[in-house]
Amino acid sequence: MHRRSFLIGAAALGGCASVPASPTVATRPVTLDAAFVGQKRGQGVFRVWLTGDERRFDARLDGRLSRGGQRLTVVEDFVYDDGQTDRLTWVFDRSGPGLWTGRREDTVGTASVVEENGEVRLTYTADFRSPSGVTRLGFADVIYLRDDGVIVNDAVVSRAGFPVGSVRFEIRG
Repeated sequence: MHRRSFLIGAAALGGCASVPASPTVATRPVTLDAAFVGQKRGQGVFRVWLTGDERRFDARLDGRLSRGGQRLTVVEDFVYDDGQTDRLTWVFDRSGPGLWTGRREDTVGTASVVEENGEVRLTYTADFRSPSGVTRLGFADVIYLRDDGVIVNDAVVSRAGFPVGSVRFEIRG
């Protein structure tokens, strides 16, 4: 009985942590296209909560609007701290006011984007490549613009529906 209570409590806490919180710092409103159009650079870190492992990366982003502002394409070039490189390309299509759908080479299904309350929420599933192989992960991101002009992408990462880690990616124009 004691073990069962622990598992139920752990599952409840995990569910609370499956969506990143809105920022607590001063922010300015941002939209998906405003955040990613143009050439930008950023640094990030992927953290595994259970082990404390971290994987750092640098990225260059090149975002362009087309189809009269209805399509956003963002090319992401990553360099990881272990020397691995990767290029991924997001293609987002506007599906309504404050709404986008998107795909990338590694996504499983379609990503969903909602612009609301001055921030951007992005959710998707992807097959993540690392030196140890490919792992299917869920991502729930909140993207916001700090008052200092830095775009922050905070994500909670899940595996098989359970939160297992986080990503913090800070982008500068």
